[in-house]
Amino acid sequence: MMIEALIAVALIGALVTFIAPNRIAGKLAFAISLVPAALSLWLLAAFDGSGNALLDGELAFESQAAWLEVGDYSISWFVGLDGISLPLVVLTTILCTLAIVSSWTPIDERESQFYGLILFIEANLIGVFSALDFFLWFVFWEAVLIPMYLLIGIWGGPRRKYAAIKFFVYTNVASLVMFGAFIALVFGLGDSVTSFALPEIATAMLDGGPEGLFGLGGTTLASVVFVAMFLGFAVKVPIVPFHTWLPDAHVEAPTPASVLLAGVLLKMGTYALLRFNFTMFPDQVAAYAVPIAAIAVISVIYGAMLALAQTDLKRIVAYSSVSSMGYVILGLVAYTQFGVGGATFQMVSHGLISGLMFMAVGVIYNATHTRMVTDMSGMADRMPIAVGILIAGAFGYMGLPLMSGFAAEYFIFFGAFGSGIPYAPLFTALAMFGIVIVAGYLLFALQRTVFGPYRLETDYEVGRAPVHDVASMVVLLGLIIALGVAPDLIFDMITDAIDPIIQGGEF
Repeated sequence: MMIEALIAVALIGALVTFIAPNRIAGKLAFAISLVPAALSLWLLAAFDGSGNALLDGELAFESQAAWLEVGDYSISWFVGLDGISLPLVVLTTILCTLAIVSSWTPIDERESQFYGLILFIEANLIGVFSALDFFLWFVFWEAVLIPMYLLIGIWGGPRRKYAAIKFFVYTNVASLVMFGAFIALVFGLGDSVTSFALPEIATAMLDGGPEGLFGLGGTTLASVVFVAMFLGFAVKVPIVPFHTWLPDAHVEAPTPASVLLAGVLLKMGTYALLRFNFTMFPDQVAAYAVPIAAIAVISVIYGAMLALAQTDLKRIVAYSSVSSMGYVILGLVAYTQFGVGGATFQMVSHGLISGLMFMAVGVIYNATHTRMVTDMSGMADRMPIAVGILIAGAFGYMGLPLMSGFAAEYFIFFGAFGSGIPYAPLFTALAMFGIVIVAGYLLFALQRTVFGPYRLETDYEVGRAPVHDVASMVVLLGLIIALGVAPDLIFDMITDAIDPIIQGGEF
């Protein structure tokens, strides 16, 4: 019942925070969030699962109870963790706690509602990464959208309503496409499945696949479902050309919402791709490997080039997320242990690094009330600690050895280069060139913003960052270095859950 405890604490905490006085809401939410964070770290230490949750693996902290009957299919409360989902649950609880702390400076109105929504997001994110029944998973998946829409739409910038609506429409339409495709797949599987339990559906897919539906043969139906689900999840990742909602959402969102959006919500898309497309459809992965690899490389290069053209620090970090998620897609389609394992490791690594970068940009904005590279310089003289952490995070993005970004990218490149994808060395080389562009736009932004003589085009006096803001960034930087120095802290459990997926599926 440990997973239920994590979700319940966050949900009850959200309700309590909603009705708490504004003056204590931030500290109360922080205290409540420490409980899921501590519990998730205990789950990590006590983890005794093995294999993959969908492929007859030994689940950790498993719990299942009958819920509903829908026609011939049963729906259950079915949760459990394996080496893929557990690191993402830990990432969620840690980032939510730190996002709350980073809210203490910029959020000064309707605090109770703001912190309650963050805890509500946390509960549903834990559900997304632990649910093993499709309907239960979809409830959590959709429930995440509502609080993020409100966080952007209420506490965001001048164009917050436009950004919030764009975010909601894009992701909701994508969810509809994905949902319809998966339901068609379940019906197409016929009598081989009697529930919406993901392990049962995955087994049926690998044992023979769908019989057909709507006049489509089994193979054709599987291909249509694969493409539809891939497109639905691609919007959430996001990958080019479905990325246009992301910069607007990031720029208008308050800093803590950007931390959660880049750090965890984008990982919902890559996690779903791994759980559904790349686990249940190995034949389709092989058939579409070249176009998927091309999409991954385009996302890497195009996202980095867009970041290079920006002068808003938040937009720079936002577009860099598009580039980084391209690496995840390349690792997944490689279908090798290091490729898929590296992609999963990159989900965690990017969550930490992007969270750190958005926090650092937020701290600078709180002090200067501008994010434009052209409006300031010499910030290192006034905010040496915060700027030092920003520089360290940027080097993590660039893949500096002994930081998690380097480990993630090395695993992905190693796995992709040696994969059976046609033209794999070429795809890998092109993706590696993205690192050069990343270094270009980050170094350009840092040189203009933090070095040189002090200059600020606004009427604010810049001082040192508050201790709680610095402390949040120090925690994230410490985790980035820890995973860079010792990636086996989570990589071994990841590869243990990855191996069943790629066995017999390499091409």
